[in-house]
Amino acid sequence: MNDSDRGAGRAARPRRADARRNEKTLLDAAAEVFVASGVDAPVRDIAAKAGVGTATIYRHFPTRADLIIAVYRHQVEACAEAGPALLESGATPYEALQRWIGLFVDFLVTKHGLAAVLRSDEAGFEALHAYFLDRLVPVCTRLLDAAAAAGEIRSDIPAVQLMHGVGNLCIGAEHDPDYDARRLAGLLIAGLRLPAD
Repeated sequence: MNDSDRGAGRAARPRRADARRNEKTLLDAAAEVFVASGVDAPVRDIAAKAGVGTATIYRHFPTRADLIIAVYRHQVEACAEAGPALLESGATPYEALQRWIGLFVDFLVTKHGLAAVLRSDEAGFEALHAYFLDRLVPVCTRLLDAAAAAGEIRSDIPAVQLMHGVGNLCIGAEHDPDYDARRLAGLLIAGLRLPAD
């Protein structure tokens, strides 16, 4: 390998990192627009939120379904990564659980809109749902176990049941601005608390 080849390799790395950051910005913007306006929101609204042209979005995501799937996966990963970070930085495991459930609610409100669009491809939807469970159930389990081990909550609720309950509280929230799914999920989590001695 000559010096110019090595230089080209070094120059390519920052572009890849920039591309990842740009894609994250784009997916974050798309998620916000989907929450505010639904998954049928105009691409120009997403582009404006991300600070890019519509051609950039189409270059990354040629179809709306590609964009929706990417947003879904991006949000699952963000939610999965948040759990351990919140446990590490939270004052207590219960506080970490509360904050994670808030993030999970935000994701679910977006997810319900995404799911309606994705159901047209039942096999693809099932694969994404399995991915969702594989990534998030262990995170929720870890948060519940930590809070139970600290004596803050009861220990008899499986993560998948809690997530299902929170999910049911989020149904329809994207269509009703007066419905506060986050508050209701907070009340559900408060119900896990053990009484003070």
